[in-house]
Amino acid sequence: MANPGRPSLYKPDYALQAHDHCLLGATNAELAALFEVAPRTVDNWIANNAEFAQAVREGRAVADARVARCLYERAVGYDRAVERVVWHQGQERVVASTVHYPPSTGACIFWLRNRRPDLWGSRRPVNHASEDEYDWVADLDDASAHARDASGPAGDAA
Repeated sequence: MANPGRPSLYKPDYALQAHDHCLLGATNAELAALFEVAPRTVDNWIANNAEFAQAVREGRAVADARVARCLYERAVGYDRAVERVVWHQGQERVVASTVHYPPSTGACIFWLRNRRPDLWGSRRPVNHASEDEYDWVADLDDASAHARDASGPAGDAA
């Protein structure tokens, strides 16, 4: 049954545009601004138009995967090949090198708290003992053991 209200403002080429903008991290509100419609209209297009919904989902999945990969690299550290142009004996030369970016503690914490909240979450189990009786050393030992177990045999070489 056709909608007896106003005709839809949706155009078939919106799916590709939405996909491309979602690759860049666009939200529904930003898509609404792009298409000059209300955010609720974009919500309706996602709910009622399979092609548009799939384009939005796929674009966001690619963007999310890229961010997750970059966060992972920041958490564990990474190497990046770089090239610089220098002057040597009156000639321009390209010097290639590898720059090492060490792990970021903040990225590690964020990754672990979100991926393994059971082990690394900020919410502590309720402990009815007084603050003086709480065994912080045992918690730190447990966390250290989890880190060693997660890193495997290579983690012992550090």
